[in-house]
Order: sequence, then C-alpha cells, then structure tokens
Amino acid sequence: MDYEAALQRAYDDLPERPQEAGDRLQIPDPVGESDGAFTRLTNIDSIAQALSREPEHLHRSIQREFGTNGQFDGNRARYNGSFTVSDFEAAIDAYVAEFVTCSECGLPDTNLVREDGIDMLRCTACGAFRPVNKRSSSSSTTQAKTLEEGKTYEVKITGTGRKGDGVAEKGKYTIFVPGAQEGQVVNAYIESISGNLAFARLG
Repeated sequence: MDYEAALQRAYDDLPERPQEAGDRLQIPDPVGESDGAFTRLTNIDSIAQALSREPEHLHRSIQREFGTNGQFDGNRARYNGSFTVSDFEAAIDAYVAEFVTCSECGLPDTNLVREDGIDMLRCTACGAFRPVNKRSSSSSTTQAKTLEEGKTYEVKITGTGRKGDGVAEKGKYTIFVPGAQEGQVVNAYIESISGNLAFARLG
C-alpha cells in the first residue's frame, strides 16, 4: 500500500468532526410585513420547520421577547407594534439558544419534550438534557427595569445565538454579545434595547 492510500485510509477512519450549531441550522431569513399598528411574520411556519419546532411555540416565544401581544393563525404571526427584521432575527436567536441548542455539545439535534409538567430539552447527539424554564410574559411586565442603554453590566454567557453571538439573561432581558463565548463572564456595554432584547458589545 502506497503512502497516499494509507493516508486516505487513516482519514477515512477518523470520526467526523462535530459541527457547530450555526453550521447545521439552515434557517430562512424572517420576512416582516408592516400592517398599520401591527407587524406580521409571514414565514414563521418555514422557520419553525427548519428548527423542528411547532410554529405556535416559536410565536409565543417571540411574543414574550418583544413584550407585546400577538395572534397566530396557523401560517402567519402578527405582533402589536412596529418591529424590524433585525428584531425578529434577534428573537429567533434567543429561541434557538433556549429551545434548540444543546448546552453541552452545542448541536441543534434536540427534542423538546414535556416530562412531569416540565419542558425538557433532550439532545440526541450527546444524551444531555436540561429543563427549559423560559420566563412568562406576565412576570416580564411586572419586573423592575434591570437594563439601561449606555451602561455596562457583568453577565454570564449561557448560550449561543443563531449567528454565533453570546447570549446572556438578566432579569426579563435576553442580551446578545458578539465575540463572547458560552461559559464566560463578561462586561457587556448595552448599545440598544428593543422590547425584551438587548444588544451589547464587550465592555
């Protein structure tokens, strides 16, 4: 056996390198449509299908992130207020970090199941599981304001967004911190806040 053939055989015997969640997920870009005092997400069904989740579950999560009311008719979702495509992208990132990505291996190969009245995220890739305890919209609206634009906060990165941004939680807010990695404790400078979503940079 010559050298190249032996080398190729060795490569073939190597285990596949785990892919990052962002490489595995092919999520359609959200399509927003303004409708007076409302904003529609017209392709929520295809986004949910890409995430292997129920569209209504995704809708309820986006509604909580925006801190607003909305309606879901089976194909399209409508939210009270004016929201941009970037707002929808951030809300979907928050959903992926909380309800799709395994916190152990970082892969999206998970199932969302309900066990003993608790939503559990179970990973089919590594076997890890964790409870999902997303805050309710009612508790979000009654909490005191915990973030302000232009201020810096120490936060722990507990997840990874769809585009690789670090994700942290503080009070009712989901904070996106580009360049931060899961498990790090960082200083996050809050640049802007939209509903329950905050966008920061490393401070």
